[in-house]
Amino acid sequence: MNWISRGILVVWILVALAAAETSTPSVTVDCNKGQSLNSTLAKLNKQALSTVSVNGTCTEYVQVIGFEGLTLQGLPGATLLQPSSGAGSLFNSLLFIESSKSVTVTGFSIQADTVTVPAVGIGHGSSDIRLRNLNIQGGTSGIAVFENSQVSVAYVTAQDPGYSTLGIYDSSDVHVEHSLFQDSTGALWHAGIDIGASHVTMYGTTISNMQVGINGHSSAIVDVLTFDTYYAISGSTDVVIDNSAGTNYNGVIIDTGGSLNVTGARLVITKPGQTYGGTTGGVLISDGASMTASNGYLVITSSNGQGVMALNNSHATMVGATVTAGSHGGLVAANLSSIDASASTGSTLSLVSGNIMDLFCDPDSTITGSVNLTGVRTAQCTNLLAGETVTLP
Repeated sequence: MNWISRGILVVWILVALAAAETSTPSVTVDCNKGQSLNSTLAKLNKQALSTVSVNGTCTEYVQVIGFEGLTLQGLPGATLLQPSSGAGSLFNSLLFIESSKSVTVTGFSIQADTVTVPAVGIGHGSSDIRLRNLNIQGGTSGIAVFENSQVSVAYVTAQDPGYSTLGIYDSSDVHVEHSLFQDSTGALWHAGIDIGASHVTMYGTTISNMQVGINGHSSAIVDVLTFDTYYAISGSTDVVIDNSAGTNYNGVIIDTGGSLNVTGARLVITKPGQTYGGTTGGVLISDGASMTASNGYLVITSSNGQGVMALNNSHATMVGATVTAGSHGGLVAANLSSIDASASTGSTLSLVSGNIMDLFCDPDSTITGSVNLTGVRTAQCTNLLAGETVTLP
């Protein structure tokens, strides 16, 4: 063999070695044959790209801890089922993802009880966790995200949890799109999304028959906004909070310094609240919280309670909103709070009409920008200003 042939051979060997180093290992686990997903994960290099395909029903608490670049692919009919044995003394979930990066879970049915553990738990600084094409049943939470973790949720159905279908806590950040969160039991008390000291961005999602559709507290930030980070934007981008069962108390609650920003997709809330009114209804902003709803993106129809409420030193701004056919107040401001009906170039007026009392404010609160409202027939508000401020010097 001459030196040229030897050189070519060396090059081919190096190329083959490089390809072997960069290839993605792929293994299949068949739980119907008694194989264990946990045992398979324990044998993998956690820092190498890996794909694990899963067949059958895996009855085990699955732990994904310290992985980077892992894909769990459920084959048709793949199911994670909670064992009858205990989950242990430390925090756990049926599927527990901890301290991991770039993990995708797709194609599974995940079934947990409603009193023991979350169906899916993601925590301890996990990032780029992608939940795709999942059907989640039960869990204390369907999905719980905590301790500064970042998660994308798409094409996921989660239903009938112990409390929330999606819980987001501890400075975590979640993107939600093309998903359905629902309660079919009629039992109290459920929240579609419960969020504390964290951020969620969402569009193209329906929350059905929860007592609270979105419950934001402890400086939570809720953005209703389209984004194309993961998928091209297609179909309806609305976030719909549907309350056809009549068990809802509030479409959205934002309190303790949190904010609701409806700025890039419609938030449509139908038949929220209870017939006795009180503080039930469409959107409740309370205890120093705020709402910004622009460009006609907020729609509240046929509220059994109030429409938009700003209470306890809170503020709401809306442009082109629709609040109609409510059984109590349309816009309600009380306890040192304000609601501003603003306008921008080319925007439509906000339609507030057909409510028992379209506008209401107590003596210590204010509704401004009434010139930017249309359809108003009834008002009980001493501090009702045509413009957005009093006359300024």
